[in-house]
Amino acid sequence: MQLENKLVVVTGAGRGIGRAMALAFAQKRSDVALLDLNQTDLDRTRELCEAESVRCRTYLCNVTREEDVSNTLDGVVRDFGRLDVMINNAGITKDALLVKVQDGKVVGKMSLDQWRAVIDVNLTGTFLTCRAVAPGMEKRGYGRIVNIASIAGKEGNPNACAYSASKAGVISLTKSLGKELATTGVRVNCIAPAVIETEMLEQSTREHIAYMVSKIPMGRLGQVDEVAALVCWLASEECSFSTGAVFDISGGRATY
Repeated sequence: MQLENKLVVVTGAGRGIGRAMALAFAQKRSDVALLDLNQTDLDRTRELCEAESVRCRTYLCNVTREEDVSNTLDGVVRDFGRLDVMINNAGITKDALLVKVQDGKVVGKMSLDQWRAVIDVNLTGTFLTCRAVAPGMEKRGYGRIVNIASIAGKEGNPNACAYSASKAGVISLTKSLGKELATTGVRVNCIAPAVIETEMLEQSTREHIAYMVSKIPMGRLGQVDEVAALVCWLASEECSFSTGAVFDISGGRATY
């Protein structure tokens, strides 16, 4: 994959899939800009990336705040001189908002503030970063945007109404933006993982995790390195004739 000397921005880079993707890019000789809300987590990811002898910087950024996103990404361009790849990974689940439901009736117990918090991070945050980087990529005639959606955005998972809706929005945003930029040299794609083994699973009940695994024909959780490998290809120059597309990484759960 041709990723050497590219500048890759990863949101939610402090842990889990975000950290794995950042490290994978560093191992492929890309410079990396790491965005998250937790400086301690960012510092650990930076240490791993810098061990690969690439340039790496961290940025505290709240993707739900328009000015924060704009200022941070402007800062990335000033620091590195360019921005080639945008990976939109920052996200939360409904359990991160302490919506603890055992009887399956989430909608009736979710407040409007809780709903908005999930939509703001997962969907609006992705929109804000895409809006910030797309004009520059279009002007340069090259860019790659990869959004992290979810199989929940295709199927709708019970007990995860806000999360499923937000990821469905990410899929549609990807399709729309990919078509808008199709002739510009900018490629916009997303991935739809099934449940992946990360720290985020600690926010979900064992029953919910078991339900999700039961729907995967391979009968196991996905691994962060498997996700990172797919994202690296989507971010590379070799991904030249795919845009506005959804790439499943679901152990056989999704077949369309």
